[in-house]
Amino acid sequence: METLENKITLNLGSDAEVNVKGFIAPIEYTQYDFHVKWDALANLRVAEPEKQHPASIFCDFLPKEAVSIGTPWEIKHVGVLRLLEQLHPSPSLNMRVDARSSMKESQGLWACLRAYNDEYADIVFRIHTEFALKGGWFTPSQFTGHLIIDRIRESVVFFQMYVPKTTLNFDVNWKGPEASKVETWITDIGFCPQMELRAGIEDVMPDIEFAESITQKEVEHKLILCFYKSQRINWVSLEEALEMAPAQQKPIHALSIDGPLADESC
Repeated sequence: METLENKITLNLGSDAEVNVKGFIAPIEYTQYDFHVKWDALANLRVAEPEKQHPASIFCDFLPKEAVSIGTPWEIKHVGVLRLLEQLHPSPSLNMRVDARSSMKESQGLWACLRAYNDEYADIVFRIHTEFALKGGWFTPSQFTGHLIIDRIRESVVFFQMYVPKTTLNFDVNWKGPEASKVETWITDIGFCPQMELRAGIEDVMPDIEFAESITQKEVEHKLILCFYKSQRINWVSLEEALEMAPAQQKPIHALSIDGPLADESC
């Protein structure tokens, strides 16, 4: 638990076990009703609603060396895959490279220290993954969450890994009905109200007074920069651009898109 130049070491004991609960709610919506037409998607449910995991799995979320607030690091794959298998038996962290992800920006598992004091540390992470379904792929927009550890006891206090509840939070690629003679991949987008893994004391956060911290918004921005170069651009609305262009004597570069630039939901 040593501190050096505002850097701290983060450790977990490997002997204990952590009880993790898993949730996948029925899909509420897809644009082209794939959740009705495609059995594998209609019946998508959590593989194991509850499971005991060794604490060593969560060590893969921790940095190898001392870190400071706001500095991202890469997460090891092994522990994350074991956790994802509790949701579905066929996760993949090697995102398929297609027209959507030709620059491989969607690949990756990153974490960042958001806050700490002498007793606790709050780690925020972002993970991109896919699940192989019979006849296709299910791609969540992202998994995000918190890992709060007790630095004195070197134990997991709270863990949550979930798909955010945005308007549309996944896309799917399906080969189409089995009766079809021609293999044609078709794509849909939709909303799942809950896809989540959770362990520990959920309401611990409001009671913790951190000695050093950054905001949730700040840490999310640092993590998104690990994935998408487009997020380094200072985007403004068309109205703002029309005001700024004459003052700065610069042309306007306008971009119209039909989906988000900052996740994998389309």
